[in-house]
Amino acid sequence: MALTKAALQPTTTDDERQHSRDQAGLLLALADPSSLVRRWAARDLLAYPNASAALVERLLIETEPSVIEVILTTLTRIGDECAVVGLIRCLRTENAMLRNAAIEAMKLLPDEVAPLMGRLLNDADPDVRIFAVDVLESLRHPQVESWLIRVITEDAHLNVCGAAVDLLGEVGSECARPALLALKQRFIDEPYIQFAADLALTRIAAG
Repeated sequence: MALTKAALQPTTTDDERQHSRDQAGLLLALADPSSLVRRWAARDLLAYPNASAALVERLLIETEPSVIEVILTTLTRIGDECAVVGLIRCLRTENAMLRNAAIEAMKLLPDEVAPLMGRLLNDADPDVRIFAVDVLESLRHPQVESWLIRVITEDAHLNVCGAAVDLLGEVGSECARPALLALKQRFIDEPYIQFAADLALTRIAAG
């Protein structure tokens, strides 16, 4: 599910927008049985940035992919702390489609996500830490390499370190070399870590 910050332009008819277009009416429409009505409500709530919490709550129970996409687009364009925290909540869902779409949405909000990245990389759930590394893959932020170095230095979970070392192979610099060498020693009996760390070191050496 590709997301952009541009507004979506779904087709509509007058019947699909019969609810009042003020915030109260749009919030009612967000729970309408018709997915078309919900989709338009999610789009029009962009005019009400304080609707982030309601959009997040709807997102967590919504089942229609087209509505999910519009809600995510609206949350991304609002981009406040409530929206970002809501996207983070989606990382814990069992719904893989929603989880992956939330990750893509977070990648569009580097400045908003960055203050929360430290907390995500320290989350008690290793899956959430891996998803956080996935977000870093496209997060255009100057601290990405530092965050990844911290992960491979401090995280005890093999798969989290594996995800981080893979990404360091793409974005790492000479600054990552000591941490990569230490990682090889820490997981000396893990073939994949040895391979991925060696690959990262080779790419760094090649410039």
